[in-house]
Amino acid sequence: MAEALTDSLYFLPLGGSDEIGMNLNLYGYGPEDDQKWIIVDCGVTFGDLSTPGVDIIMPDPAFIEERRDDLIGMVLTHAHEDHMGAVAHLWRRLKCPIWATPFTAWLVRDRLREFGLEDEVELHEIALDSRFDLGPFDIQLITLTHSIPEPNGLAIRTPAGLVLHTGDWKIDPDPLIGETTDVSALTALGEEGVLAMVCDSTNVFSPGESGSEAGVKEELIKVVGENTTGKVAIAAFASNVARLQSAIEAAEANGRRVCLVGRSMHRMTAAAKSVGLLSHVQDFVGEEEAGFFPPEKILYLCTGSQGEPRAALSRIAEGNHRNVTLGTGDTVIFSSRVIPGNDIGIFQLQNRLAERGVEIITEKNRPIHVSGHPCRDELAQMYQWAQPKVAIPVHGERRHLIEHAAFARQLQVPHAVTVRNGDMVELRADGGASIVDEAAAGRLHLDGNFVTDANALSMRERRKLAYAGQVTVAMAVHGKKGELVSGPDVRSMGVAEDRSFSLDEFLDALADEAERAFDRLSNRDRRDVETAEEEVRRAVRREANRIWGKKPWVEVIILEV
Repeated sequence: MAEALTDSLYFLPLGGSDEIGMNLNLYGYGPEDDQKWIIVDCGVTFGDLSTPGVDIIMPDPAFIEERRDDLIGMVLTHAHEDHMGAVAHLWRRLKCPIWATPFTAWLVRDRLREFGLEDEVELHEIALDSRFDLGPFDIQLITLTHSIPEPNGLAIRTPAGLVLHTGDWKIDPDPLIGETTDVSALTALGEEGVLAMVCDSTNVFSPGESGSEAGVKEELIKVVGENTTGKVAIAAFASNVARLQSAIEAAEANGRRVCLVGRSMHRMTAAAKSVGLLSHVQDFVGEEEAGFFPPEKILYLCTGSQGEPRAALSRIAEGNHRNVTLGTGDTVIFSSRVIPGNDIGIFQLQNRLAERGVEIITEKNRPIHVSGHPCRDELAQMYQWAQPKVAIPVHGERRHLIEHAAFARQLQVPHAVTVRNGDMVELRADGGASIVDEAAAGRLHLDGNFVTDANALSMRERRKLAYAGQVTVAMAVHGKKGELVSGPDVRSMGVAEDRSFSLDEFLDALADEAERAFDRLSNRDRRDVETAEEEVRRAVRREANRIWGKKPWVEVIILEV
């Protein structure tokens, strides 16, 4: 840290600002010699083409890990993966107690069990209207609506002031499950005096309102009813339990039984039933049993709406799912939005389904999805209720945060601060706010079973390999004379071929250049293995670039004999 922290309230995002997903937020309060911290949310994002071999990406908690003795707890606003998916991966670094409402706690406990942590973690299951103290922080849960059960905002009170941390939210007058937004609690906070509101920015560019889940249910009933002869599959986010209930009601209204397909569907419905949701639906049909139902009597509720390669719907589209097949006369309903970055995978999935003769219905041609995040009219309403002195937009890319800050100023909010991950914001009792310092805010990659830094050598090497492949040059050299005894033997992986210049010709050219480079070395350098390997490596890489126009990863191995 460049500056000493004083007895003030601080907000520090380590994930979720300048991006959508991977939320990890810190609040700190107290004098420098006795400062206490809490974490709000601990989520993940997902790998893409820029992170080959990496499925899950997490915020690096190094800042708070170094202050673990002053970390007094973690509070989770809701159970989406981008808000709680990193808990089990990072808990051994943090080793703090966790507070969560029943639905979220069930899913956290289930994940901790997978990691063998269930008996180690102090997990407090709290009611939706809880208010409790964590050191100098007085925390009150505020019921909101979102696309998952039990979403909560947090009213965080300290002697320096009150912060409203919204988490993810929308205003849904008929969310189907759970309570509606607690307007009286929000207006009471506004009357009490909100120093700052840390608020969701996802849909700041979208005018109007996000829409109600009740309307989606009505449309799903209609759409399912239009297919009277074939099988129907609905792809949705498993965490959107209200959407699952809408899909189930659409099936039952049209005389169909529901079959869950995909591990996440089973996990989320189990979590929902544990807190009394989905209690009045018919029992689900197993995958093997579903195959004996007439096509018009079954509805598959599937994971894989984002085109995930290993998810259920992708395996169905490839024709290699062990129990479920879809073809001509069947319908797949994508009751979800296209998350930016997943476009290609989703369209490839839909094309594979279309090739099988499946009819595809999406939100583009029927109103079968609504967002779980606030549009501009809902943001304006929240600011009217809370009346904060400071707006701190989060949960958005840079353009979202800038637009949200400008919108807050239009709504007469006195101050707005646009933060990046790692920005330390001081919140002052007089209503002032400013970025006073910067903390490390990197990323961690879950690479197989290992958690590694995003900038680790292994990840840099893998990106290079993904771009231009690898060339390996093996040579045997007489240790005393420095003479080439065997080779160069050149092998490659991921190197392109051309009709006019075959791969064998390319490798032969590299072998010739490797030998020439070795011959150019002095006798002394030939006997210095490290020097010789480096000179040959550079020469081979230059020659590969001259021929191919790319610089592959080149490894040279010289064996002394």
